[in-house]
Amino acid sequence: MSLLIGILTFALIIVSLFLILVVLMQKAKADGGVAAMGGGMAESTFGAETGNVLSKATINAAIAFFVLSFSLYLAHIYQAKHRDTADSKLPTVVAPAKTLAPQPATPKPGEQPRP
Repeated sequence: MSLLIGILTFALIIVSLFLILVVLMQKAKADGGVAAMGGGMAESTFGAETGNVLSKATINAAIAFFVLSFSLYLAHIYQAKHRDTADSKLPTVVAPAKTLAPQPATPKPGEQPRP
């Protein structure tokens, strides 16, 4: 399960970076096209329909971001619940304590037994 969480975390980081870049590449509506890449640069890279391409990419990246975030949330909850139950399912071994009856003291060779 931790491998899946690691893969989803890596994908979330990549999607987050892509979402940041796509938002920064979009034209600012009030500034007349001054953006991180510049108005003309984005149009020459993606064509004349830059607004539509970047808008669709932003929407798709945002959907992927929320789906990955929710999946990671559920995976962490699943892992936390099953970690608690896995510990309680381990068998507990109880060994009976040996009770020794008191033995009479045996005298060492050469000693007198005590009364």
